[in-house]
Amino acid sequence: MTVHRYPLPAMLLHWMTVLLLIGSFSLGLRMVGMDFSPEKINSYAYHKWLGVTIFGLVVVRGVFRFFNPPPALPEDIAAWQKSASALSHRFLYLLLFLIPLSGWLYSSAAGVPTVPFGMPTLQLPDLLQKDPVSASALKQVHFVLTRLLAVMIILHIAAALKHHWWDKDGVMQRMLPKVRFWQ
Repeated sequence: MTVHRYPLPAMLLHWMTVLLLIGSFSLGLRMVGMDFSPEKINSYAYHKWLGVTIFGLVVVRGVFRFFNPPPALPEDIAAWQKSASALSHRFLYLLLFLIPLSGWLYSSAAGVPTVPFGMPTLQLPDLLQKDPVSASALKQVHFVLTRLLAVMIILHIAAALKHHWWDKDGVMQRMLPKVRFWQ
């Protein structure tokens, strides 16, 4: 069986996004239950930095993918699975774009500036004027989109594992470096 792998830049962007998402999800879950404190403020700042970085990576990934389409799926995969794969990948990209954007909009409406990496020269412009009603609604949008992303990630991982262990068709290996213990 020949495995047509993603190019190395696509793999690096994918796995960097994975690591940043793990950090962002972990921090997001931890910070919402914290009492108001300097630690909570710092946690929000770090969460926003991760979000800005994820947003940037998703833009780069989208541009890269536009010019470098993914390798074809194996011929023997059912048409419905190919369609489901294409649709789920589009939805993942959409969520990975909309979630940081909704966080940025929420921060703007809440009147809290987004200052990546604590560098005032990188402060992002507010996209909305301060408005508590909009802030509350955008907070909910951010929450719901994040939960949708969690579900999509679980489905994505489940599909990859199914292809690897059940179908043994090399689909998961396309995004893994050539390391013997994956095979």
